[in-house]
Amino acid sequence: MKLQPVRTFSQLLERAQKEKTKKVAIVCAENDIALKALASAVAKKIARPVLIGDENNIREKISALDLTAELSTATFFQARTVEQAAEYAVALGRNGKVDILLKGNLRTDQLLRAVLHKEKGLRRGELLSDILLYEDKCSGKTRLVGITDGGLTPQPNLQQKIALIRNAVPVMQALGISRPKMGLMSATESISEAVPSTVDAQKITEKAGELFTDCDVFGPLALDNALLKSAAEAKGISSPVAGAVDCMIAPNIEAANMTAKAVKYIGGSTCAHVIMGAQIPVLIPSRVESAEDKLYAIALGVLIDAD
Repeated sequence: MKLQPVRTFSQLLERAQKEKTKKVAIVCAENDIALKALASAVAKKIARPVLIGDENNIREKISALDLTAELSTATFFQARTVEQAAEYAVALGRNGKVDILLKGNLRTDQLLRAVLHKEKGLRRGELLSDILLYEDKCSGKTRLVGITDGGLTPQPNLQQKIALIRNAVPVMQALGISRPKMGLMSATESISEAVPSTVDAQKITEKAGELFTDCDVFGPLALDNALLKSAAEAKGISSPVAGAVDCMIAPNIEAANMTAKAVKYIGGSTCAHVIMGAQIPVLIPSRVESAEDKLYAIALGVLIDAD
């Protein structure tokens, strides 16, 4: 029986609970919020804990947080330095010993340096990219919408935008959207040489039938006519993607990052995001994200990695 698409984060968690439990490794696990999130994931039976870092310090953290029971089955890997922890984590992922990596008490660049190592890393695709999900209510019904790339690709060129689409499609399909609608975003839906992102969007849209077999792609779209059918109709945009975008491909990192933070901090939406383009899902939540946000990110990783 075909499953209905996941529309909320609570549904995301419920769907993840139906999948095989995944080994989730916290890299530099001396981090309160990451430990709380993983403990919750273990309690929800979606994760088996792997903790990388200074074992004594991690155990002290676990005890202080009163998480001893939840994390009693954890496997520990001793690492004295941040670099060593990141290298161990990547090696475990490369060898199939862990299924998902979760950033702990280290910087994103420190983890990604190991992930991107030419000989020992986890890179699989053309590039790594960040896909963020939030609960969108523009249509009057809640649904999960993606935004990419607000974390890794500063100024994507034409080929990189194509790669961003390809990285994002499996995320949306993991939610049960068999043929996701991908919107190439700009400040305007009108094509203008003065706004280069509109020209890129036009070029990709014209070749979309040749480039993509598993999604529908259209652009340029502005934010309103990407999410609202009424706005798309008012502007005379007839594409089925317009007004119903599942994932927004932003023109640059600034647009993606600011849009993502706006929906979270101004709109009040819960968010979860994942790095794609590696052999396994890599979760790099920011330091200000809550344990709940990180729990949903773990659940998202479970669905993406589902057998």
